[in-house]
Amino acid sequence: MSAWTTRLRRLGGGPLVRMSTVVLALFVLVSVLAPWLAPQDPTFGELGDSFAGIGAGHWLGTDGGGHDTFSALIEGTRTSLVGPLAVVLASTVTGVAVGLFTAWRGGWVDTVVGRVLDILFAFPALLLAILAVALFGKGLGAPVLAMAVAYMPYTARLVRSLTAQEKVRPYIAAYQVQGHSEVFVALRRLLPNITPTVLAQSTVNFGYALLDLAALSFLGLGVQPPTPDWGAMINQGQAAVLQGQPMSAIVPAVAVVLVVVAFNVVGEHLGDRLAGRES
Repeated sequence: MSAWTTRLRRLGGGPLVRMSTVVLALFVLVSVLAPWLAPQDPTFGELGDSFAGIGAGHWLGTDGGGHDTFSALIEGTRTSLVGPLAVVLASTVTGVAVGLFTAWRGGWVDTVVGRVLDILFAFPALLLAILAVALFGKGLGAPVLAMAVAYMPYTARLVRSLTAQEKVRPYIAAYQVQGHSEVFVALRRLLPNITPTVLAQSTVNFGYALLDLAALSFLGLGVQPPTPDWGAMINQGQAAVLQGQPMSAIVPAVAVVLVVVAFNVVGEHLGDRLAGRES
């Protein structure tokens, strides 16, 4: 049995979880090696090759601008994964800080921050991203910042709940009796115990963030051509569908579905294991 297979078995779960892990690993590998894997420049198109079918020169055909769909799909992996990664990193770091601080302090601080989080829950991430684009212009920066704000309450509320449960446990009181500072106990002792659950939630958030950013690019408000992006490719591929060459729209759509489903499967599996619902 290979070392890779052994690691997959240690993760637990059934074949679906292992398959999802392999899918995610492959997409991450493709995003890292994209400049070397793409056979052509995805930003360069030949109008004479517009709506070309599958062939030796274009493995997945071309779009209306003559851009190679296979090369655009590979290069688009990088932009399609970097955006959600930035959203998850920013929302997780701020959410952990807010949730840990409010639950540890308690009292009016916890009450006020809790009401603010309730207000943020009322605004969908995609709506905030569209408002950010209206204020700051199209691109990836403004939507990522807006979605980080929208996803932060999910992590903050989770951390707030976990911290409230952990802070009353005997080991916390033991460290306090020994004279350790609150900062030391909260960051060095309590936080490591809740980190696995937070990571499981962040894994699920990644899939939702990818879907939201792809939808924004599909609407023409996110990543702008000629930069390859899966959402933008689906939008540009609509004309190819009408011309009987649907691959330039179907392939990026399938990629979005695969990554989102894989992240959800892995995230839910991690959550089940941490909650003791799965061996």
